Amino acid sequence: MSARPLTQARIDALKPRSTVRNLRDGTLKGFGVRILPSGRKRYFVHIQRDGRRLWKMLGDAESMRLEEARRRARALLAATRLDGAQTALPDEMCFEAVAEEVFRNYARHWKPRTLQVNRHYLRSQILPWFRGRSVADITRADVQQWFASRHATPAAADRSAPILSVILRQAEIYGYRPEGSNPCAGIRRYRRKDRERFLSEQELRRLAQALGRHEALEPLPVAFVRLLLLTGCRKSEVATLAWSSYREGHLFLPDSKVGPRTVWLSSPARAVLEELPRTSPWVFPSTPPDKPLGLHVFDRFWHRIRAEADLRDVRLHDTRHTYASIAILHGETVVTTGRLLGHHSPGTTLKYAHLSDASVRQAVDALGALLGSEG
Repeated sequence: MSARPLTQARIDALKPRSTVRNLRDGTLKGFGVRILPSGRKRYFVHIQRDGRRLWKMLGDAESMRLEEARRRARALLAATRLDGAQTALPDEMCFEAVAEEVFRNYARHWKPRTLQVNRHYLRSQILPWFRGRSVADITRADVQQWFASRHATPAAADRSAPILSVILRQAEIYGYRPEGSNPCAGIRRYRRKDRERFLSEQELRRLAQALGRHEALEPLPVAFVRLLLLTGCRKSEVATLAWSSYREGHLFLPDSKVGPRTVWLSSPARAVLEELPRTSPWVFPSTPPDKPLGLHVFDRFWHRIRAEADLRDVRLHDTRHTYASIAILHGETVVTTGRLLGHHSPGTTLKYAHLSDASVRQAVDALGALLGSEG
């Protein structure tokens, strides 16, 4: 059955549904209006000719009358029929403008640190390739070519691909692309060697000695590293720790990566905290002490300490791997270790279960020497 002609009264009466829907015009082929779940309505042109697809948004139905939208659609379709010419894109249709709109509207779904990191990958990995392109014209071949061009930096490519997918998926929701057209679907990530690294007995001893030499002059960074080793927490969880979260011998983290969670503390971990001065609401305060120290302070300290201890390939995050490996070797179950680390899924913890060689077993004793005996 052919589509009914669109009328202004019909468009004004359209109500949103739970999903995006397109209403085609029975008068002008390829012209229609898209109704978003938010209630927003946008005029579009969508045709396919000689294997070429044309998808353009013409304007918002709240600010453009039907006849004006139909006039623009006719002009665009005529230009395409004559010589395949592409009319200038509205700014909102360019990839970079749509990406900015997505980041502005989607930010509430990301934690502040995640938003900051995602913006970095957008600027460094995605925009140099897609800037100036029509977001509606990006194809699966374009995405595959972009992803292949990132082979020299597979970690950055794997981190950037989900961000690009979010942008193009949201572009569908906003009405800038046809529904169900996300070209990132099914893109396989690069296979990389696992970066899990744990500290051996000798390495833990060298680290303990280096930390001891700096404790008098740099007590906060030293305590920071020790708490990472003793708790298995993420860097951001310890760096932003408030004294109000430390009570009853536990850390009650209100906003960790996986949401609120409780960290059970050993005696050495509690001892590290008890020895720190409480001059601020923050365990690791900046100067002035109205906010926590930035992670860059601890990263710079770690780069110096790991060089001094001859641990140049060890990241701060590897203290978390060391904690998990020792927990597994002490007989803790994968489920329990996952709870200690704040993992959502046991599968995330399973990567530690195979770490049973002698060097890791020796690390159990070395960690005790580093942290001190428990009562």
